Amino acid sequence: MLDNIRAHSRVVARVAELITRDLAQKSGAAELNLDLVISASLLHDIAKTQCLDNGCDHARVGGEICREHGFVEIAAIVEEHVLIKSNGSGLLTEKEIVYYADKRVNHDQVVSLADRLAYILDRYGRNNAARQGLIQQNFAKCLTVEKLIFAGLDFHPEQLAARLMAKQDWRV
Repeated sequence: MLDNIRAHSRVVARVAELITRDLAQKSGAAELNLDLVISASLLHDIAKTQCLDNGCDHARVGGEICREHGFVEIAAIVEEHVLIKSNGSGLLTEKEIVYYADKRVNHDQVVSLADRLAYILDRYGRNNAARQGLIQQNFAKCLTVEKLIFAGLDFHPEQLAARLMAKQDWRV
């Protein structure tokens, strides 16, 4: 894994950890598995480096790598960290937490969803209207996930970066 991808994954893990811990404290969401969230966050881009040159689907390949090593629960999260399938229940799972955390981190910086969308459209949209439309549809799902997450927290999405900087008791 390239150093910049490793740095990105660490920040994603910190964001996901913060969200998961705060949700558990505020709403009693004890069913969220913090170890699973952190592990999946750290591994979500495990195949990104090998897919850079050949254009393979790094989420799918990353899931395969995780499965090969016996990490079936992590694999399911890694496979959907780019394009999430709605679970339709309205309940947050580890998958939504990792998906959302990844969308809030550009390189190794916490950014707004709007900033991350602009970056992804520029980087991956390739001036292709259909591709850009799919990216925007995916981000609409992310806005829904954001609303679910922050409905259970006592701070707003705009405060995420500052909240992250204030935390000192990191496992990652």
